[in-house]
Amino acid sequence: MIKALRAGGLFDGTTAFGPSMVLVEDGRIKDVDTTGAQPPEGAEVVDYGAEAWILPGLIDTHVHLAFDASGDPVAGLEGAADDDVLAGMRRAAGRALEAGVTTVRDLGDRGYLALRLREEAASWPHVQPHIVAAGPPITSPGGHCHFLGTEVWGREALIAAVRERHERGCEVVKVMASGGAMTPGTSMHLPQYQAQDLRAVVEEAHRLGMTTAAHVHSSEAIVQTLDAGFDTLEHLTFFTDHGPDPDPALVDRIAGHGATLSLTVGRLPDEPAAGRIAQMLGRLYPAWARLHGAGAAITAGTDAGINRAKPHDVLPYAVQDLAGPIGMTPGEALAAVTSVAADACGLAGVKGVLKPGADADVLVVGRDPLHDLAALRDVRSVYRAGCDIDPVGLLSW
Repeated sequence: MIKALRAGGLFDGTTAFGPSMVLVEDGRIKDVDTTGAQPPEGAEVVDYGAEAWILPGLIDTHVHLAFDASGDPVAGLEGAADDDVLAGMRRAAGRALEAGVTTVRDLGDRGYLALRLREEAASWPHVQPHIVAAGPPITSPGGHCHFLGTEVWGREALIAAVRERHERGCEVVKVMASGGAMTPGTSMHLPQYQAQDLRAVVEEAHRLGMTTAAHVHSSEAIVQTLDAGFDTLEHLTFFTDHGPDPDPALVDRIAGHGATLSLTVGRLPDEPAAGRIAQMLGRLYPAWARLHGAGAAITAGTDAGINRAKPHDVLPYAVQDLAGPIGMTPGEALAAVTSVAADACGLAGVKGVLKPGADADVLVVGRDPLHDLAALRDVRSVYRAGCDIDPVGLLSW
């Protein structure tokens, strides 16, 4: 049966319209009408009213479903059995979906548990977001997030790691190209690999039809990953040995490169940024705004799960960051977490848009988000693969 969703406004991933209707059939979008036409005869009509808006489901390009958004998610993960971790990942996925996040790119799990999560819900897609999985991130011996299980050094070993992920069903290869804050003994301002080895990773991943994501805090690592041709750059904090220091020449080079920038934005307002983080963001926002002004493709990758300020439903707050200090218009910020994000995930035209043939992942909010982005938190309905999700059912899954 065709389901007709009606509302007073619609954002299709790039463009806004007035009163509109989205026709859904067999998990996909059959048609989108913005002319005021009547629903097809026999269709099930769901009219959300003149104030409501219909959007594509939101996409978070950087999450960690295995992290529990606690004060010490690493300790919680290290001491847990796989079945317990998987149970927590189900809860995290459900929380994201209930907030309208219908696709997540999981950029680091343990033991390929994100693939297990995806597989166990294959017959019930409406109980979790669509998961684009990286598996355990590739890192150097003792490197950032080495506790997730893949410590690799040398060209041949790196190529083998890429092939393993492809064979297991991962769509994206995540490489820790620099150190990170969550791993004692690593340095955010130092690269973890040699430039030629990173190029080998990208070449093999692209040969296999996979995308690539690089964790880059270090300015030197940013240069390496640009040269290697990574598809997305994660975090992009321009760390030197004295903290974030965006070099204008490097900023301009990034803007002209073509990689998508997955910026780490979004946190709960009742968990304000600590002094060090606030100071860091104060130095980064102008560089990120410059990148946006130069036309770089930017998405919001929240890093959901890494601390209390970043639960798995935090993406709507990230959209407001894009439109605030980074300077996007509301429409640009919405595109960043829909159509632009879909492209970054290798899902252009399938997710993040309301177009005939696209997956029927749909968010309905109570008012115009182009007027007030806080409307993203006024969720009226979420559809995943054409099914209206049931929050009670998510809790029992």
